[in-house]
Amino acid sequence: MNAKLAVVSDQFLDASQPQPEDAFEVSLRPKTLQDFVGQRRVKEQIGLILDGAKARGASADHLLLSGPPGLGKTSLAHIVASEMNAALRVTSGPALERPGDLAAILSNIEDGDVLFLDEIHRIPRAVEEILYPAMEDFVLDIVVGKGPAAKAFRLPLPPFTLIGATTRTGLLTGPLRDRFGFATRMEFYEDEELATIITRSADLLGVPITPEAAKLVASRSRGTPRIANRLLKRVRDWAEVRGDGTVDKASALAAMTLFDVDARGLDRLDRQVLERLCSDYSGGPVGLSTIAVAVGEQPDTIEDVVEPFLIQQGMLARTPRGRMATPSAWAHLGLTPPMQFSELTLLDEQE
Repeated sequence: MNAKLAVVSDQFLDASQPQPEDAFEVSLRPKTLQDFVGQRRVKEQIGLILDGAKARGASADHLLLSGPPGLGKTSLAHIVASEMNAALRVTSGPALERPGDLAAILSNIEDGDVLFLDEIHRIPRAVEEILYPAMEDFVLDIVVGKGPAAKAFRLPLPPFTLIGATTRTGLLTGPLRDRFGFATRMEFYEDEELATIITRSADLLGVPITPEAAKLVASRSRGTPRIANRLLKRVRDWAEVRGDGTVDKASALAAMTLFDVDARGLDRLDRQVLERLCSDYSGGPVGLSTIAVAVGEQPDTIEDVVEPFLIQQGMLARTPRGRMATPSAWAHLGLTPPMQFSELTLLDEQE
């Protein structure tokens, strides 16, 4: 196959041509494992799996990628397809409402294709059951009719590789998780790795950036490449509109201030959560739904987007009785914790 193909829904698209999806993200996506920055252990593991599959002339094992949003799970799926010189078909859990939706995709899969299933934890149970024989035996079970007249057929499928991506591994059922040949969790990036990604992205976009500016943007990117590239766009806008076009440390700092990203990488929503927790509830413990209502956000957003970073930064703790602000959170907000706060923290640590 000379041209790499990306498949979105039921249409094949030439990946060598610009696509109508987010062109910015696509243009910055690494094309090979060598270009992929960070996640050294994951890269080595996947590289070994792919090399073994290519040596045998077979499809790679099914892969499960988990971790917070924006760490490169989609990019790795594209890389796997590229490294295997295979077509990539992309869909997501919420898009597969009925078993027939997945059956239509599977019935059109060709030998060696890579199927990327994003948010795999959100597929309905009935759809999930279609995956079991497809992943294990490469067959598609089809039932025609209802009741006593119903007939079951088994449609053979060519060997393919399923790559599942999830931000919440705990929501996957055991039978589905066990059918993946390799499962790994992607971790947050170090600032040095993010600075390398930012420098590479700036070069691809033709944006002059100093090493000091790249380090500053990296330090406020919450350990996430997607956020790093998003912040790069904002500092680029500031430099082009209010500066001389070059992203230096001063322009990067001014842009971060304008867009409410502080020195620890907290944005306005992060600070709202901590401020409500500290000012309105004396540091907690407070339930997730209460916090969500207080800041006007969905509980899933707080749990999946805000909390992982605050916990990583040591500013929030999940306890049996609810969420609690840590001494680091009080210090970051410039607030003094109440006297009883240290006693509550000690009690929860003992529990």
